[in-house]
Amino acid sequence: MSVPSNLPVWQPLKTHHAAIADLHLRDLFASDPERFTRFSRRFGDLLIDFSKHRITDETLGLLVELARQAQVPAWIEKMFNGEIINHTEKRAVLHAALRNRGNRPIQVKG
Repeated sequence: MSVPSNLPVWQPLKTHHAAIADLHLRDLFASDPERFTRFSRRFGDLLIDFSKHRITDETLGLLVELARQAQVPAWIEKMFNGEIINHTEKRAVLHAALRNRGNRPIQVKG
């Protein structure tokens, strides 16, 4: 996996962080009455609410680009395929297997 600080999007992300460092949540909510709706999602009984964090649309765009540049989707697929992605211990990670509630077996090393 790539070192995030070596990726091209890292510097724009740092610049953006500095630009929003002094924003207050009170002001973010005042300027955007739909902030909660836009920055929260419900998955069944689970509520993920980023609206109460110092983020903007630009923040999310930069973080999505960071994930893309770091090839996060490919690494997730490797994890679910049981490939060796823990290079320190030279083994697959079993997080997905521990949480597997389906009938599909999790294969390690294919």
